Amino acid sequence: MAIQRMDNVLIVVEDLDAVVSFFVELGMELEGRMPVEGRWVDRVIGIDDSRQDIAMLRTPDGHGKIELAKFHTPKAIGGGPRDAPVNTPGIRRVMFAVDDVDATVTRLRASHGAELVGEVVRYEDVYRLCYLRGPEGIVVGLAEELG
Repeated sequence: MAIQRMDNVLIVVEDLDAVVSFFVELGMELEGRMPVEGRWVDRVIGIDDSRQDIAMLRTPDGHGKIELAKFHTPKAIGGGPRDAPVNTPGIRRVMFAVDDVDATVTRLRASHGAELVGEVVRYEDVYRLCYLRGPEGIVVGLAEELG
């Protein structure tokens, strides 16, 4: 049996509103928000008596999704420094194709205090790329395809 698709990536956050706002400003669309709790959730995630709020966002093409979760019980456990370098084991970034890297960086800096991890660079005649650190240390990659 083969994989049909990647459905979504989960990011656990503390400030759900701030992170939703960041991804919406990036260009994702909020599908919905809801509380999630109950025995079925506890059985799936392996944590008893969990209670969380989730938000599901999708890319404009409808193919990529990010699920954000804020745990109320039990409280989220810190996973290390928020400014961990990109060579730290674990999921370090989510990459998005954008139409204008410079405009996207400028907009996210102004509206959410996002900061470049390194710098905007050109990869041959194919892409302009950068990594941007947003709220809660979340790193997104931006790739602008060159003509």
